Amino acid sequence: MWKFQNSVSYKPQKLGCTFQCKVRSILYSRNRDAYRDPQFISDVMEPLLIKKLMNKKLVNLSRGELHKVALTVCLGKPADIYLIDEPSSYLDSEQCIVVSKVIKKTAFVVKHDFIMTTYLADRVIVYEGKPSVDCIANSPQSLLTGMNLFLFVSPLHIYF
Repeated sequence: MWKFQNSVSYKPQKLGCTFQCKVRSILYSRNRDAYRDPQFISDVMEPLLIKKLMNKKLVNLSRGELHKVALTVCLGKPADIYLIDEPSSYLDSEQCIVVSKVIKKTAFVVKHDFIMTTYLADRVIVYEGKPSVDCIANSPQSLLTGMNLFLFVSPLHIYF
């Protein structure tokens, strides 16, 4: 049986924000240690260009900037599992590649973008059937095998 006690970190697909606080405040309030850790700074914050956003109010961020901050908060939380829904929402293709490199750690990511999936995943789970009605989850498989199945079977969804 799985037991989770503060061991899951989640970034939702849809974000909205009316907070007047600055990015710096939200990052430090969520996990001060991560945002002081040189490894986290170089692996996550620098590639996502978070330093440029630190003094901006959350309410004034673009959707892409807000998603990068949410991803930083998610990855800054120590967890056994990272659930990241649509990590590249509102980002251009160059930023999508940066995000895929940043989150290339153990994560369960929902992504419907075939190209982004190939950059991000090492292994994939392909679902066959009718979404939310009747489907079968295939076992985790290599990126190549999973993508071939993804292209062969319709309709289906892929998770990695």
